[in-house]
Amino acid sequence: MSPSIPDSIEWTPAAAPSPVTLRGRYVTVEPLDGPRHGAALWAAVEGHNDLWTWLAYGPFVSQSEMVEFIERWRQAEPAVLLAIVPADSSQPQTAPFLVGGGAAGWASYMRANPAHGVVEVGNILFSPALQRTRAATEAMYLMAGHVFEHLGYRRFEWKCNAENQPSRRAALRLGFTFEGIFRQHMVIKGCNRDTAWFSMLDKEWPARKRAFEAWLNPANFTADGQQRTSLAKSLP
Repeated sequence: MSPSIPDSIEWTPAAAPSPVTLRGRYVTVEPLDGPRHGAALWAAVEGHNDLWTWLAYGPFVSQSEMVEFIERWRQAEPAVLLAIVPADSSQPQTAPFLVGGGAAGWASYMRANPAHGVVEVGNILFSPALQRTRAATEAMYLMAGHVFEHLGYRRFEWKCNAENQPSRRAALRLGFTFEGIFRQHMVIKGCNRDTAWFSMLDKEWPARKRAFEAWLNPANFTADGQQRTSLAKSLP
């Protein structure tokens, strides 16, 4: 018996990601700039060395060292590096108002393959001021919407160290599907890294988008910022 051949599809290569500004109700995602964003970022990450545990860089000993790294990174890295800037009105899920006005983290579009319509969200850094906030969730929503709706990608990937349980839980909460573990995939800071792979597909995005928008709706939160319905319960 001859092997079956997958159905062909009509496909036009996607556009390569480029620096972009994405604005939401609770957050703005904009091109990362060391001198512009450095002071706010340093204030958000200083003293929180645990933030760098799973990243290939950091921790930094000073704002100037971090800014210098960002500027070298921007010049050498083919990824599109983006600052995450919460708005003044952004509220945490379970805490008082988050005061905005400065960058509180970053993320990137990386390992883009426009010919096949595949791109990854990575280099994700959420400072304590950004963790568990509407701004953080909306940033991921805006980045996913941009690649599917504006750039025409078929597949959006999330990868992390297989031992990084918070990142794995975040991927599932945000609607990515776990696909498996790539064993001994990388060496990071002198240590082996098994990598957990997750993905979201273009055909899944419309339902994911509705879930995000229902969760981000101000009506989904009480006056003190408590969520009424979790994002996980809104996902199909």
